Amino acid sequence: MRHVNRPALGILGGMGPLATADFYRRLVERTPAGSDQTHLPVLMWADPAVPDRTAALLGEGPSPVPALVEGARWLQRAGVSCIAVPCNTAHAYVEQLSRATGVEVLDMIRAALEAAARRTPGLERVGILATRGTRLAGLYERVGARLGLDVVQVPGPVQDKYVDAAIRAMKGGADPTGPTRWIATATESLKEGGAQAVVAACTEIPLISGQAARVLPLVDSTDALAEAAVARLWRPAPSSACGS
Repeated sequence: MRHVNRPALGILGGMGPLATADFYRRLVERTPAGSDQTHLPVLMWADPAVPDRTAALLGEGPSPVPALVEGARWLQRAGVSCIAVPCNTAHAYVEQLSRATGVEVLDMIRAALEAAARRTPGLERVGILATRGTRLAGLYERVGARLGLDVVQVPGPVQDKYVDAAIRAMKGGADPTGPTRWIATATESLKEGGAQAVVAACTEIPLISGQAARVLPLVDSTDALAEAAVARLWRPAPSSACGS
């Protein structure tokens, strides 16, 4: 389907729509391109009807895998070189997605933890602000163990009252003032638990993390994924045209 002889990034998004748009904006901002023509070719499949990932992991809803596979196969047919999934919780299904399609999926979880280690010298304990589904799947715990990092989660009541509530509010288009304050409160809890830095490990959370970043050094998982995509695919062109 593609006619441009350059590696293209596929974005498997819609989880949620605003987070996907935010990821694409960050991808463009972090690409060291000198003109329109030297940015990465990008193809996007953004289906907001993908079943809720957390509900599926909790046994309260259908699996998102068929919808994820459908989107990944469309991106494959379109000619992408690899796929970015700007949803932390969806990474619980990446192995199934890769087995079904053979597609390369960039590892958002590892990218975020490696970014935290780079930006916080001597990091040993990293706090995670995530959905209940991401927590249940142990996504950050498994990768953290491989990287020698101790992963800290907020206590259950803080998860329910502040983190889950903030994510729901942002997905529902609420005023961000309250959610921004709730995420800062949750970050205070992580600091009390010994965390030296925090990862905004749900793609809605970076949209409301301004106050939290004043509590602990904060790594944005959306940024980390964008940086991983640029490192994987972008190469400076020998020469580039100017203008539009």
